[in-house]
Amino acid sequence: MKVSSRGEVDPFIVMDVMAAAARAEAEGRRIIHMEVGQPGTPAPAAARAALARAMETGPLGYTVGLGLPELRARIAQLYADWYGVDLNPDRIVITPGSSGGFTLAFTSLFDAGARVGIGMPGYPSYKAILTALDLEPVKIETTVENRLQPVPADLPPDLDGLLVASPANPSGTMLDRDALAALIGAAQGQGAAFISDEIYHGVEYERKAVTALEITDDTYVINSFSKYFSMTGWRVGWMVVPEDHIRRVERLVQNLFICAPHASQVVALAALDATDELEANMAVYRRNRALMMEGLPKAGFSKIAPPDGAFYVYADVSELTDDSRAFAAEILEKAGVAVTPGLDFDPARGAGTLRFSYARATEDIEEGLDRLTRFMAARAR
Repeated sequence: MKVSSRGEVDPFIVMDVMAAAARAEAEGRRIIHMEVGQPGTPAPAAARAALARAMETGPLGYTVGLGLPELRARIAQLYADWYGVDLNPDRIVITPGSSGGFTLAFTSLFDAGARVGIGMPGYPSYKAILTALDLEPVKIETTVENRLQPVPADLPPDLDGLLVASPANPSGTMLDRDALAALIGAAQGQGAAFISDEIYHGVEYERKAVTALEITDDTYVINSFSKYFSMTGWRVGWMVVPEDHIRRVERLVQNLFICAPHASQVVALAALDATDELEANMAVYRRNRALMMEGLPKAGFSKIAPPDGAFYVYADVSELTDDSRAFAAEILEKAGVAVTPGLDFDPARGAGTLRFSYARATEDIEEGLDRLTRFMAARAR
């Protein structure tokens, strides 16, 4: 049958790596997972218990389109606690994961053919969602000197929108307040909408990430319970929009999604108060980050962007290979470590980069680094 060109998007290579790793595990091999950006921990215990109680007390049906009022109010409190931002809960939209937030934001802000700037390297689904919506992703090549983040001088003059992530995936680098404000100002100066991807907020190490809402209300901010709150599979996130955009986004939610999953919203509400467990997870990430920053250079991966946040290390391996996909497959086959080729994040330069995730248990990270060290030593002989 006839099909739409909207489906002609690039594959998400990390999912292919996961599938290859699963096949190896099905054959009885133990694989160390450094490919996927997924916490190895479950949703907080108190949050899971809250859902169990909710399931016993009544049906979990549709919520209002914008999400449970009590969840939106609690997220507004989070902005006061984390950033000192006084946020009207009415501006918060509960979404089916951050992916639902991107779909809503792009649909609300842009007509077909609009040009939306995204930094390279960057999260591959930005490009795919934009393409599927008949929008034009404009790839902005970033530099090591700017810590793989865009700067105003990088922006083309005819953008309709700019999407920036801090902390970023795959690099983990962050923008400070001045750098973020400069990008917001540059975008607004040419009449472009600014979208801030803040999904890795909370997963920071030496300083707190800056939310775009500290600088302007004229922005869309997208976040999720997947990373800091350890709830990837629950598919629930949130978006903050300007007050005069609330109703238009609400109409889109009602028709595209009806609402985010009620069960996931219940878990999310309780997860917001599970500070002790979440900070225990962060202690693991801090330990893992230290291990990676010491162990990867010893193994032979010395050109890395030191991560300020998230749980990734992005490595330049161009001196080792010009085919990161084949190199990742070799590492999986010979070392039993799954890593992500940089082609996922930067089609132009990603053949010479790899991303390593350290979101799993510390024991896995230690074993993975030992395997990588032995693999690289054998490869050098």
